[in-house]
Amino acid sequence: MEAILYERFGGPEVLALGEADKPRPGPGQVRVKVAAAGVNPVDYRIRNGWMRHQFPVTFPAIPGLEVAGTVDELGEGVTGFAVGDEVFGHADTGAYAEYALATQIVAKPAGLSWEQVVALPVAGETSERVLNQLELAEGETLLIHGAAGVVGSVGVQLAVARGATVIGTASPENHAFLRELGAIPLAYGEGLVERVREVAPQGIDAVYDAAGKGALPDSITLRGGTTSRIVTIADTGAAELGVVFSGDGTPDPKPYYEAHARLAVEGRLRIRHAETFPLADAVKALELSEGGHTRGKLVIQP
Repeated sequence: MEAILYERFGGPEVLALGEADKPRPGPGQVRVKVAAAGVNPVDYRIRNGWMRHQFPVTFPAIPGLEVAGTVDELGEGVTGFAVGDEVFGHADTGAYAEYALATQIVAKPAGLSWEQVVALPVAGETSERVLNQLELAEGETLLIHGAAGVVGSVGVQLAVARGATVIGTASPENHAFLRELGAIPLAYGEGLVERVREVAPQGIDAVYDAAGKGALPDSITLRGGTTSRIVTIADTGAAELGVVFSGDGTPDPKPYYEAHARLAVEGRLRIRHAETFPLADAVKALELSEGGHTRGKLVIQP
């Protein structure tokens, strides 16, 4: 099968379109004929070797954690799925390929496109996990850094649904989008503490950092000097400040996948779509992702 492969850690230059053996499903796994693979910042972090402890890599490796497609083969003991079923979820093997193995999958709703469903797993599970770690409650005020990104924007919507007041940092061109989602938008950068205090004189109850661009010191200041109830998914220097870095996924994320798909079908969870790339152009998609200024989800289709 065709796949994007890399045989050493490094930048986009280590990636190449090549041939790999079609994987065979083991017990509890299904093989998915890939219709869409989601691009996430974690993909380039894994490829660079920055997350080798959380995501051990065996070379040659295929990137990609999010997969959507059609069940092609069942492993031993699999129930609830049949060959031909349309599914989406987390790939056990790299999703930037014609075929991938998966265990954590659910049925794809007929009302959502491949591009829509493949955008849900990482952003949805990550944001639910962080909001639970923060113990966010109705009536509280949450500050989200990187609120207009795919993960951050899902966090905004899930927090608003919990009854929280959400303040989101983003570049000015994304402020209208954040208002549509129910957040109070603010520009990031110098003077952030003053801007937040102006719109939230009552204080900030919790902080969700989805940006990883040096916002943690200001977050600690806004929390009154404590690191309590501050969680980042993007700042690898968090430990030096005593801030929690959330990188371990939920053991069984399938209920989240199903719940978020229902919300998306009902129009209550939106993820902007930026661009779709053929498998041969996957490197371009990763370069855009690593640049950090894409407005919406990047998707690869074999």
